[in-house]
Amino acid sequence: MTTTAAPLAPLAPPPDRGGRRPSSPARRRRRAVDVLLGAIAVLVFVCSVFPVYWMINTSLMPNNETRTLVPNFVPSTFTWRNYETVLSGAGRADFLPALANSATVTLLTVGVCLIFAFLAALAVTRFRFRGRRAFVLTILVVQMIPGEAMIISTYRVLDGWQLLNTIAGLTLVYVATVLPFTIWTLRGFVNGVPIELEEAAMIDGCSKSGAFWRVTFPLLAPGLVATGVFGFIQAWNEFLLALVVMSRPESMTLPVWLRTFQQATTTTNWAAIMAGSTLMAIPVIVFFLIVQGRMTSGLVSGAVKG
Repeated sequence: MTTTAAPLAPLAPPPDRGGRRPSSPARRRRRAVDVLLGAIAVLVFVCSVFPVYWMINTSLMPNNETRTLVPNFVPSTFTWRNYETVLSGAGRADFLPALANSATVTLLTVGVCLIFAFLAALAVTRFRFRGRRAFVLTILVVQMIPGEAMIISTYRVLDGWQLLNTIAGLTLVYVATVLPFTIWTLRGFVNGVPIELEEAAMIDGCSKSGAFWRVTFPLLAPGLVATGVFGFIQAWNEFLLALVVMSRPESMTLPVWLRTFQQATTTTNWAAIMAGSTLMAIPVIVFFLIVQGRMTSGLVSGAVKG
């Protein structure tokens, strides 16, 4: 009776003097790819952060240093005078009323858009009715219309309703601008949650509304937060419509208020503009830091309940 010997496994290369085995060519290639991708990520990060750094750097230097031919990556003379100029007014509209106007309009826009967009996304995703596809296509077409094409008609409508230079008027315009994209975005999130989760909860004894609020809604919370962040940024940074609707100094929003630093008879104070831009960016950063934690907790909670 003959036996067949099993094939011998290839011997591993002997270790070097330090006790380490030489890496294979595939491992070396993988390591080289990881190093290349890491370098690209660092480059993208630097390119993204540098404008923010340059804005803060310029806001901390005297205005005469901003006009030098040689760039100053670090202020040679550190000063807070630009922030004092921004906060004191100095012959232009005050910063705090503009901040209050922007915050009020932005929060109202985000709240109204999320409520109506959430209901519309549920309707077009969970129910089948006549004209549903036409409604979705209309939302897509509305997003293709530039806001500049609607300025004259928007101004005349608000003027007829006596809503010029009012928070309600600008909020109405922003809601009409942000709502189509909000509906389109939330529709994708709602469509990604299987309806079988609600049906399973209803089998376990939940009512239809209870299954939605206990199972489906926690899974949609990250989508609501992400859409709210987009609406917040779009309403906070909008300039053209606010310039047309809010023309009085006491009703200006922050983007329109920042324009008052540019005057035809005097030199532009770029250092003060950068200081104002830095102060404008702080609420957005704070808002994102707050909702980022809620986005993660909502995602984990929804996954556990589902």
